[in-house]
Amino acid sequence: MIKKTTAAEPAKEFEPEFVAGLKKIFEDMIAFNQVLGLKITSITPDRVSGAIAMRPDLVGSPNRLHGGVISASLDAMGGLAVMAAIGARHMDEAPAQRLHRFGKLGTIDLRIDYLRPGIGENFELHAEVLRLGSRVATTRMEFRGGDGKLLSTGAGAYIVS
Repeated sequence: MIKKTTAAEPAKEFEPEFVAGLKKIFEDMIAFNQVLGLKITSITPDRVSGAIAMRPDLVGSPNRLHGGVISASLDAMGGLAVMAAIGARHMDEAPAQRLHRFGKLGTIDLRIDYLRPGIGENFELHAEVLRLGSRVATTRMEFRGGDGKLLSTGAGAYIVS
């Protein structure tokens, strides 16, 4: 589990170089994230956030975001949260060195609960790591409407070694 900070212990912050590198990997080098239109809005060691805008090519049922878009987006955000947690674990390394640690990251289990239809113009996504082990990480994800209403939740397990 990611260790929460206390008043006596300052929160870790990522270097701009590390954040820019993660954004490049996530938004530019993973082609499917481009298809989804998934953009990172925030990266911290404890939580990552992203956004998707509704587009006609993402519609499933009329005026509703396709469930596969929701599932794939939550999976991607869970993976990003694991990348951030791994980066936070190895803050003693240079940012460029930490960015090379993600080559073997992969989803091994994913559960999505659809609570409400994906209706709206914009959507927010959030993810955090519940536990980062030496081989497996577990995550919790949220998919929210632009008004903040919870539309779907996810839980994922990712291989990290």
